[in-house]
Amino acid sequence: MFKGSRPALLMLFLGLSVSALAKAPETVNIGYQKANIFALLKYRGSLDESFKKQGIAVRWVEFPAGPQMLEGLNVGSIDLAATGDAPPAFAQAAKADLVYLAHSPANPKTEAIVVPENSAIHSVADLKGKRVGLNKGSDVNYLLVVALEKAGLSYKDITPVYLTPADARAAFQQGAIDAWVIWDPYLAEVETNAKARQVSNAEGLVPHYTFYLASRKFAENYPDTAKQVVDELGTLSNWANGHQNEAAGILSTSTGLDKAIWQKTLARLPYGAERMTPTVYNEQQTLADTFTRVGLLPVKVDVRSATWSLDKP
Repeated sequence: MFKGSRPALLMLFLGLSVSALAKAPETVNIGYQKANIFALLKYRGSLDESFKKQGIAVRWVEFPAGPQMLEGLNVGSIDLAATGDAPPAFAQAAKADLVYLAHSPANPKTEAIVVPENSAIHSVADLKGKRVGLNKGSDVNYLLVVALEKAGLSYKDITPVYLTPADARAAFQQGAIDAWVIWDPYLAEVETNAKARQVSNAEGLVPHYTFYLASRKFAENYPDTAKQVVDELGTLSNWANGHQNEAAGILSTSTGLDKAIWQKTLARLPYGAERMTPTVYNEQQTLADTFTRVGLLPVKVDVRSATWSLDKP
């Protein structure tokens, strides 16, 4: 009477055998920026300590910004990364085989278009014909496109000047650019030390998430390890949201920025780690479609093709 069920039983046995033989990675390679949540995780040491007990080493690799980090993910130099909204779409367009593990709460107050205190620019419409500094392919690139269109302008109505945050800060100080689109903590720094004035932040324009990403190979081969990283980010977020002064001290050490700047940043930055939802995928698809429409992405991107298998129905 068990004859018909033997193939199913065999498959179940083989599945259990494969699961039993599955191993954790020897090393997890994590990309980070000095100012993002992975830097906080690095300097607190909780992930390293937890993984060490499991025989897993953590290798931290620093990058200047999200686009460069996802290039590292694409070529296999790192397994995990945290970036803003835009870099994953650009990475998908470049055929990077990544997956979305989770996302932060929306934080639109943490990025803005700023101008010098005495600038004649008082609205987004005033940016017409101006030189605007930004990191190409970063989350603020999306903010700029949407803000311009809401003001009745197009991306072609301004002169984008593509600069890393450090180079853009110098250009802003020297007057080589008329406006700068930037995110915290650099936003808080230029507001504090250069009295930069916000023309617009992302409120009412774009949600602005941080996404936690992995190479598909890593996420599929080591799903338990990937889930553990997401869980650690959630635990860390709860701690940081409730201990902003201590978190500001750690991030001040990481970046070299004054603690007061980080306190200003954290006051408007909710940390968190939530699994992906259809709503967030839809918002991210809108971002990708916008970049394709204005010519910043050369191809149409299917954001959901980067869904982690554990999240598929």
